[in-house]
Amino acid sequence: MLLATNIVIYACQPGGGWLTSWTSHPDAAIASVTRIEALGFAGISPEEETAILEFVNASPTYALDDEVIEQAVQLRQQKKMKLGDAIIAATAVAYNIPLVTRNVDDFKHIVGLDLRNPFAITP
Repeated sequence: MLLATNIVIYACQPGGGWLTSWTSHPDAAIASVTRIEALGFAGISPEEETAILEFVNASPTYALDDEVIEQAVQLRQQKKMKLGDAIIAATAVAYNIPLVTRNVDDFKHIVGLDLRNPFAITP
């Protein structure tokens, strides 16, 4: 399963331990762009940066390969999307894996994409 950037950020914040069943799953991985998105925001604290770096460095990562690039191009041609979202969705589609995200509205238009929202699951 592919962890969207928002899941990585939530998991690295205080109180994010409840996401461990998702983030520590044997099939959990990230897209290469997640490292850029998670670390590349203004105002990141040293503590946040350390937690995110540790997480992304320990995570299996899907590369931005030709198949993902072509899929991202197609997705952006079909509907206006942020580049990072298109790359993440394209990675999930190209490798036929579920996408774990809180922002399902950003991706629900993509036919065949298996979306999973840990925030919508009731304990």
